[in-house]
Amino acid sequence: MEAVQAATELHEIVSRYWGYDSLRPLQREAMAAVLASRDSLVVLPTGGGKSLCFQAPAMMMPGLAVVVSPLISLMKDQVDALAACGVPAAAVNSSMPTEEQRRVAERIRRGEVKLLYVAPERLVSSRMIGFLQSVDVSLFAIDEAHCISAWGHDFRPEYRGMSMLKKIFPDVAVHAYTATASAQVRDDIVKQLGFKNAEVLVGSFDRPNLVYRVREGRKQRFEQVVEAVKRHRGESGIVYCISRREVDSTADALRALGYKASAYHAGLSDEDRHRAQEDFLADRVDIIVATVAFGMGIDKPDVRFVVHAGMPKSLEAYQQESGRAGRDGLEAECLLLHSPGDTMTWKRLLSSGDTTPAALQISLQSLAGMGRYATSAQCRHKSLVEFFGQRYDKKNCGACDVCLTEVELVAEPLIVAQKILSCVVRIDQRYGGDYTAKVLTGSQEARILEMGHDKLSTYGIMRDTRVGAVRDWIEQLVGQGYLQKSGEYDVLQLTPTGAELLRGRGEPKLLKPAKREAKAARTTSDEWEGVDRPLFEHLRELRKQLAAEDGVPAYVVFGDTTLRELARLRPSTLDRLAQVKGVGQKKLDSYGQQFLAAIVDFASTNGLAVDVSDELGEIHPPTQGGAGGGFSQPGDDQPTGPSRAALRMFPHFAEGKSIDEVCTVTGRARSTIVGYLNEFLKHEGIDDATAWVASDVAHRIEDAIAHCGNGKLKPLYEHLGGEIEYDDIRIVAICVSNRS
Repeated sequence: MEAVQAATELHEIVSRYWGYDSLRPLQREAMAAVLASRDSLVVLPTGGGKSLCFQAPAMMMPGLAVVVSPLISLMKDQVDALAACGVPAAAVNSSMPTEEQRRVAERIRRGEVKLLYVAPERLVSSRMIGFLQSVDVSLFAIDEAHCISAWGHDFRPEYRGMSMLKKIFPDVAVHAYTATASAQVRDDIVKQLGFKNAEVLVGSFDRPNLVYRVREGRKQRFEQVVEAVKRHRGESGIVYCISRREVDSTADALRALGYKASAYHAGLSDEDRHRAQEDFLADRVDIIVATVAFGMGIDKPDVRFVVHAGMPKSLEAYQQESGRAGRDGLEAECLLLHSPGDTMTWKRLLSSGDTTPAALQISLQSLAGMGRYATSAQCRHKSLVEFFGQRYDKKNCGACDVCLTEVELVAEPLIVAQKILSCVVRIDQRYGGDYTAKVLTGSQEARILEMGHDKLSTYGIMRDTRVGAVRDWIEQLVGQGYLQKSGEYDVLQLTPTGAELLRGRGEPKLLKPAKREAKAARTTSDEWEGVDRPLFEHLRELRKQLAAEDGVPAYVVFGDTTLRELARLRPSTLDRLAQVKGVGQKKLDSYGQQFLAAIVDFASTNGLAVDVSDELGEIHPPTQGGAGGGFSQPGDDQPTGPSRAALRMFPHFAEGKSIDEVCTVTGRARSTIVGYLNEFLKHEGIDDATAWVASDVAHRIEDAIAHCGNGKLKPLYEHLGGEIEYDDIRIVAICVSNRS
């Protein structure tokens, strides 16, 4: 009975403060561990909802929850977000005046604070420990817990001091949270924190909403960055560069092209970095160009793209950095541009640091794993998931360049690989990739002639291939384990697997440049279903304005997921608004009236229905009123005929004009015109859709309707393999309905 009551109370708290009516995978189990005061390690991907795992239970438990956070800016964001939800939280850090810190302490003593955010070095100070011993502590939550492990990609010595918590507070549970931790790192975290019989929860490392792409970036790297930015114009994104100099030059070049971009790296002043981060969070700039100094704990859910304009130093780092895209669960793109020079740069940086030989060896192993990923011809989702020790059984993820067939494979990879390996052997395994590629392509370079390598049987056997392409294949063979690099100058040598390949035993995969445009991933197809995009953009502007007035990041007002739901369901009353995911009581009180007014006004101006059914893709008549143009309220007996705005479009449709033609003539958005066309089809009883949908496509849709029935659109979309747009399916479905 107690468990049932606790679950009911937890559900009520999550709904009231955060506006969620359900939990994500493993959140319930993680919360149960907190409520049971059992130590836990929770590994959930970025955007998996780690913070809620301790924030919601903290509201149920007596006392103060202490949260360890590595960055002051992150603490501020977390506290602002909690305050917006009505959760009493505070932070103590070195940037605060002494008097303000004293006020926080007094609030804690009066029981007015449920969550306190502190940095790891402050937590383990004798003064803070003494203060916490004088109050009732409910739990310790350690964010970014991978920093505890020397095997992790972002080890921080100050995190090791938290091993003292279990000794000083033996009766208080400690909970560690991170997005990226291999099995080795997980074991090290448990050991370092002194956990006994801890609950270890590891979620799926797959992020199906992310579209991974990898491109060779030796040449035209900036042009490829710009192409990615163009695909996401007006949306939030991060561009990572390896060096500060590259960050500055890339940010300057993007600004020169008219993009709102800011630079962020450790060489800038604290004030400049803070301004760049605040501008990004408040949507005053769209793009942050940064080194890896940017991003830890950045809780911005609507980042729609992350570009790495240089290879990261490890797959853990790549998972963490690319995972900052699409935290809201909506589609986002992750583009990795790489070249052999990136590996050399990282080796130089890693070797020049103050590190032990053992730590350097760990870093170099991680770098080699990153290189294998970049040159692999395997599904990107599969590569990442399996690196972290989990199985990935999908044959096609539908969300990476390999599975979307944006990359092509060499027709006879074994023969190509044998030519390369044979050349490596004939030059005595004493030269690097550049030299080997030049021998294979028949270069007349003086050094090659002096060494007599122009007399070898492998000299010029690939002269019909660009030297750059051969160089890429060499890197791919290294990545797949057939070749290895040795010594300071990365001399190529055959591995045992490579020796077997020379004998014809093996199946290498070699990539050749894509010849087709990047296609949209299947995972994104239905996430805009029913959403009026112009209204969505209108609500984004309102969100930006309200956030500026309150001095908080834009996502603290509402996330993109909530804005899309608002632009899809278009609620006109507070009761209906309260039912939208992400709208808790505090946000309803703070922002409800402004958003309702914006939605109703926009719908009235553009002839859109309000209070749309929340059944995805359900075909139903518009709820808008007739000649009076008023909007129906619950219980009103309103007519369901076409709107006045739609009636003005009817002559265009009657003439057989296409949707695009009507958009051009009227200047209206496509989504709006499609809505008017649907009203026209229903009102006029049109039963032939081929004036607006290609006949072969219409026939396919009709066959799907015969198979699935004519009710909801999503089953039809899935039956059609995700190859036909929802708009076309709806148009044909209405016409088929009119026949009966």
